Amino acid sequence: MLKNFIILFTMVLLACSLFAQTTLPITSYDYAIPANNVSPITMGRGAINLSNSDDPFAAYSNPALLASNELSSFSTSFRLTSPDEINFWDAVNISNSLKDKQFKYFVVNAKQASFGYQPVAGVHISEMNSDGTSKYYDYQLDKMQVSMGGTDKKYDKLSAGLSLKYLAGRLVYLAEHRQGNVLIRDRFIDDKVKGFSTDLGFTFKQGNYTYAACAYDLLSRLWWENYDSVPLQRRMSMGMGYDTDNSHWNFGLQSKISSKPETTYHLGYGYTWNFSQSTPTAENSSRQTMDVRVGIYSKDFYGTDNINYTFGGGYYYKNIRFDFSLNAPGMKMANSEYLFALSLGI
Repeated sequence: MLKNFIILFTMVLLACSLFAQTTLPITSYDYAIPANNVSPITMGRGAINLSNSDDPFAAYSNPALLASNELSSFSTSFRLTSPDEINFWDAVNISNSLKDKQFKYFVVNAKQASFGYQPVAGVHISEMNSDGTSKYYDYQLDKMQVSMGGTDKKYDKLSAGLSLKYLAGRLVYLAEHRQGNVLIRDRFIDDKVKGFSTDLGFTFKQGNYTYAACAYDLLSRLWWENYDSVPLQRRMSMGMGYDTDNSHWNFGLQSKISSKPETTYHLGYGYTWNFSQSTPTAENSSRQTMDVRVGIYSKDFYGTDNINYTFGGGYYYKNIRFDFSLNAPGMKMANSEYLFALSLGI
């Protein structure tokens, strides 16, 4: 009897040990959050874009917007933010954290198709605690995205778009504790990951109104070399836009799918001064405009600290475009994130 108990106890310990090896120190794969948007045009107008096709980064937010694009362009964006310290537990819960100063996105648009590259996650932490334990955490995940949009001639008011994304990355994790003058390794991981994901978007235009929806990471999977595969967190956005010659309004909401909703509500406005009296087309891309954008978004709009205030602007001269945005949580300028983008059209 005692012998059988010891054997059973040993098997339980072994099973627990094997189970522990199947888990990773990452608890979130939620990358399509509003604050992670790559476009300063979108961020300036409340961190959501489902209806504005006049944005070189539109395919990131809604690939259906490519259906009305007749220009080709090269665009890139950069991120600046305050150097906030982040500990290990924050990092594994918000695995889309990026470094304070980082290249954000590159995209090539060719009318109804686009190709983009994005460093989705980039976290590097080396943490030494007073109790003698230490953790090293380095996580990088990159994404390449191909997007397409189109409209059926019979239903020219309705457009649809699809994004196909390939992801690849690496995680290096080391946990140690000090015993005397010696560091003893508790856990070490050096593993690579590859995966895919898809976005699906729609727009419907009725006069000056555009109604739209987009599902992000609808079908997805990340395959680690030595650990269990995982899906990305799926998200859904819905909204509408109202455009006149100079004013642009947009309203939308975004929520998780098959998870605790955590819905965010977004409102944005932009005004355009046109100095050239022309609009960009495939034959004539001469243009000179200046934009100002403002917006807000929040989960509940309860108290200033729970609201993100956004502001941005842009200048478009012929084939060159410069845009910037500011995202201030709780109107705290010290914690603001800045995005800058430069575009060259053809």
